[in-house]
Amino acid sequence: MSHDCIIIGGGIAGLQAAIQMGRYQDSVVVIDAENGRSNLCRCYHNVIGWPDGISGQQLRNIGKRQAEQLGVQFVKDKATKVIKKPADDGFSVETASQQFQGKALLIATGVMDRLPAFDSLLPCLGISAYICPDCDGYEVLDKKVIVIGSGKAGAGMALALTNWTNQIIFINHEREPIPANLQEKLHKKQIVCINKEIEKIETSGEQFKGVYLTDGEMLRANHAFIAMGGNEVRSRLAEQLGVELYKNKHILVDPRTKMTNIENVFAAGDIVAHSEQVTIAMGDGMQAAIWIHKKIKQQH
Repeated sequence: MSHDCIIIGGGIAGLQAAIQMGRYQDSVVVIDAENGRSNLCRCYHNVIGWPDGISGQQLRNIGKRQAEQLGVQFVKDKATKVIKKPADDGFSVETASQQFQGKALLIATGVMDRLPAFDSLLPCLGISAYICPDCDGYEVLDKKVIVIGSGKAGAGMALALTNWTNQIIFINHEREPIPANLQEKLHKKQIVCINKEIEKIETSGEQFKGVYLTDGEMLRANHAFIAMGGNEVRSRLAEQLGVELYKNKHILVDPRTKMTNIENVFAAGDIVAHSEQVTIAMGDGMQAAIWIHKKIKQQH
């Protein structure tokens, strides 16, 4: 069976696209490995209609049910290979055990943050430990915050948070070099910078409590931001097709249609070169779906 569209990635962008295409009565399959950012985030705070926040998993569950009611098929698997067929015959997407055919392809594979290897942090993500100042800087308004970071990325995060608080401790966990200009800015903002490794994270369920450094020192705070740098931009499948990428490996798309430089290959969500926000991902998915549908109908 050939689908009208294969969506790779069932995060927020992929789900919104699937819902819209289901409303068009298009045939859609979503291939999702269920290991993306939205699986980890315990609370999105800046989404209209959810003033107290909503978890990524709750959004995903609601979106999946909504799409399934519209006839969208979901497959829990990891896409490993994408092939563009000759002429206008569409695409073939392979997983370890299955193969799917489609007229159009939407890549919504997202980005995965590089997190320090402390499992106790995971229940805190989005609740008391955060990765995005644009999303969650407001959560630390006038509060003490520890930035768990690495070099330039950590310093940049610490400086960004001065928009909300002046009680910032930056722990350069990997002791990576910090450029001189950033060191000067940290000093001017009176941000404490500690070039030591973290031995242990102290938490209580979803509540971040502080860190123990390798020298035994304990630093306490009820909030943390994480900025290790080196996030995984999941554009490998796009590269297989010759999709044009930005210098940071994000996918370049037409701002109106969300189509890449490859005909009938679209991209949406954090994988695209723009601000990484759940609300932008929704809009991306909707816009891509509209234009995928138009393209499919043009081919009939």
